[in-house]
Amino acid sequence: MTTWNLNGTKRHVLICNGSSCMRKGGEEVTQAIRDEINRLNIDADIHTTRTRCNGRCKDACVVIVYPEGNWFKEITPQLGRKLVQNHMQKNNGLKDSVLYEYDAEGFVKISDSSIQGIEKPVKIGG
Repeated sequence: MTTWNLNGTKRHVLICNGSSCMRKGGEEVTQAIRDEINRLNIDADIHTTRTRCNGRCKDACVVIVYPEGNWFKEITPQLGRKLVQNHMQKNNGLKDSVLYEYDAEGFVKISDSSIQGIEKPVKIGG
């Protein structure tokens, strides 16, 4: 098992490999993103992690990029490569694929073409 030294890493990419995303090409998206990072020789800048489920199955394949906190929907291998080229290298996101963005108040839904989702319950006194 590998233990990476992440000192100096600039971005963390969480690529959904849950069952819905895998049916929508999650493995291919993972490989495309990792291949593009390798091709551009920016491995030290970007760490990738496969997740089991990012909780937005209807938007498969979902990719999340931190520290920006942007959630991307319906990512294909081609969009995954573009994500690395545009968003991560030039800090220029794929606006048509952005599902949520993070701001001072929390996550804000950007895409109207995706379902709202189930509201998380608010716990009183917790």
